[in-house]
Amino acid sequence: MAVTEVAQSRRVVTEIPGPKSRELQERRVAAVAKGVGSVLPVYVTRAGGGIVEDVDGNALIDFGSGIAVTNVGNADPRVVERSAEQLGRFTHTCFMVNPYEAYVDVCEALNRITPGDHEKRSILLNSGAEAVENAVKIARSATGRQAVVVFDHAYHGRTNLTMGLTAKNMPYKQGFGPFAGEIHRMPMAYAYRWPTGPENCGPEAAAMVIDQITKQIGADNVAAVVIEPIQGEGGFIEPAPGFLPAVVEFCRANGIVFVADEVQTGFARTGQMFACEHEGIVPDLITTAKGIAGGLPLAAVTGRAELMDAVHGGGLGGTYGGNPTACAAALASLEAIESDDLVGRAREIGDLMLGRLRKLAEEHPVIGDVRGRGAMIAIELVKEDKTPDAEALGKVLSYCHSQGLILLSAGTYGNVIRMLPPLVIGDDLLNEGLDILAEAFARL
Repeated sequence: MAVTEVAQSRRVVTEIPGPKSRELQERRVAAVAKGVGSVLPVYVTRAGGGIVEDVDGNALIDFGSGIAVTNVGNADPRVVERSAEQLGRFTHTCFMVNPYEAYVDVCEALNRITPGDHEKRSILLNSGAEAVENAVKIARSATGRQAVVVFDHAYHGRTNLTMGLTAKNMPYKQGFGPFAGEIHRMPMAYAYRWPTGPENCGPEAAAMVIDQITKQIGADNVAAVVIEPIQGEGGFIEPAPGFLPAVVEFCRANGIVFVADEVQTGFARTGQMFACEHEGIVPDLITTAKGIAGGLPLAAVTGRAELMDAVHGGGLGGTYGGNPTACAAALASLEAIESDDLVGRAREIGDLMLGRLRKLAEEHPVIGDVRGRGAMIAIELVKEDKTPDAEALGKVLSYCHSQGLILLSAGTYGNVIRMLPPLVIGDDLLNEGLDILAEAFARL
């Protein structure tokens, strides 16, 4: 049974963080390695809808969703009920020892909902980084090639291989090398910062990437091109129109596996079930995690049957991959997304947020760009010459946090505010959160 429903209203009764959160923070400093950071050290007691409640009795508006994880909201009753029922039957057997139906159910669902009508297979894992790493393993096994192509501003995880795939050094890579080899980085079609203007970005960036792969690596040496259809940690960068289709066409012509990293963009977040659908992209492999299971740890690789089945028996797996409780949560989460039309709701959220943020940008030159799709929206803060303005971002976030609005930062230059509200948030909370954000910019 779910706990008492969380009231959908902001409430600030102490300074944020409050005294109980500060006390817990002191305990944390003494117990938890300082390498684990937190955006906002308010300690949570419960959450639901668009609200997160803390130990001091504050109720904060959630524009973070645990970094795009609680797409269906926190503690969705269907997720809670199915997870609890599974917990009461068994917690673990390891699918590689004694399999169970829920794992198969989740794989069947992923094969059905991911783009393309070709025959597919899936594997279940624990995290987005693990999914990306396994996608590279599968591509290398299926093609017999080694090179992997990734892009500027990319983020793919914190394992050794995925750190190598990730572009940003601090805080993700500093001091952790050496990294895996045969990784090659290409320019990203970053329209806002493209030298010849956004209208030229897509075709020029694609031509540049294809030329560099051909000349510097050799297309027949490339196992996979791995890309986020909308870059997450890199600053919610949408590849300029035409870029992804051109790269996919090049991959098809040269036997290169095209891998869509939909860890952050998947499961209705962008107003399609998967972000690659906005340009009609059908990936060979697609990696998912975050929003798949309503907050429980689960990830997957789904792809063309001939690629997925190319790996030798026993070559894929892991002790906890596809944990039965996480599988139960995933099935409930997918049911909620489809039955409640959260794809459509994401589009509504995007329309509301983009409309208000574009008006805000007209009033405040520090907002250089407003971008995103669905409930994955960002604003990039700059100085007059488009120099990234990380200082302004810090001031805006500090004010919003103090007023009970959870916001996240992103971007290679640390100057992007990213917004990822739960897809079940109400318009009243969305507008109230945007009011607080407008106040923050007025104070600049």
